[in-house]
Amino acid sequence: MSSDTLILQARGTIMTRRTLLLTFSIVASLLTVSHVTAEDQWVVYEGKDGPGYGKHIVFVTGDDEYRSEEAGPQLAKILATRHGFKCTVLFAIDPKDGTIKPDFQTNIPGTEALNDADLMVLFLRFRNLPDEQMKPIIDFANSGKPMIGLRTATHSFNIPADATYAKYSWRSNDPEGGFGQAVLGDTWISHHGHHGQESTRGVINAKHADHPIVQGCEDVWGPTDVYGIVHLKPEDEILLWGQVLEGMSPDDKPVEGAKNNPMMPLAWTRMYKGETGNTSRVFNTTMGAATDLVSEGTRRLIVNGCYWGLGIEVPERAKVDLVGEYNPTPFGFKKYIEGVKPADHRN
Repeated sequence: MSSDTLILQARGTIMTRRTLLLTFSIVASLLTVSHVTAEDQWVVYEGKDGPGYGKHIVFVTGDDEYRSEEAGPQLAKILATRHGFKCTVLFAIDPKDGTIKPDFQTNIPGTEALNDADLMVLFLRFRNLPDEQMKPIIDFANSGKPMIGLRTATHSFNIPADATYAKYSWRSNDPEGGFGQAVLGDTWISHHGHHGQESTRGVINAKHADHPIVQGCEDVWGPTDVYGIVHLKPEDEILLWGQVLEGMSPDDKPVEGAKNNPMMPLAWTRMYKGETGNTSRVFNTTMGAATDLVSEGTRRLIVNGCYWGLGIEVPERAKVDLVGEYNPTPFGFKKYIEGVKPADHRN
């Protein structure tokens, strides 16, 4: 074999090794970036000591009006810090820059966290998620595990008729009312109170005044309006009625006339039998906007709902002090704070 041939073979071997090393380096780099990018798309609050230690709650947020991206982290902090639950909060993320973009309808990364969750809390509005993000939500709904719906969760999905999960869209005919009506009790119907002008007072239903979810909830109020709710079943338990107030203060008087006679359901429990035959505890309230959480009673209502759903004894008066600074952004379209990333909610 000539010396020229040996030199060429040697060069070929060196090039092959360099190519392999470069390939391995690129793959490792991509895996590292992918890992970091994924973690940066949601936030996790590890539970501390408390009755909820060892239980995992996943908040799936994504609405373009009521600041679920602010309400979710605050509720999660309360549940983790005050009660010991591990809480994961998912957001609508702009894939271009990783910021939270509530009006980006087609991307909520991390729904696979539901695969090992004990409770799902939904605060969505008119989402159209890709199949791989929808599947864990629907699988959870069929798992027999408990679920909670907040505010616009009754109309969580707006999905094209030719899509895989079209039947869960809010206007679906099979099941009627889609996910919201079939699972949570109702779909989008109407603004019963005057949106932005008539706030809401929660009135405990005397029939269920001893229900653990309403313990310590004598002062439920929020600046969001009462929704029309008309499709609840006779076996669903209405815990709170929504009293329409004349203005945007908790001290305002109730509106006279038909809006409060009768009042609309504001919070209820129900049992949902999924497509696999498993039955789940469901708690739903049409309150829960970030601004609603200024009310201690509203916060306690949702915290109590988590305990009840998980089958853990509800505290006589659950501690729901706000965690950290909390100045919720007023509700409204295009009013969210731009440039916020999930990591900004970690403290």
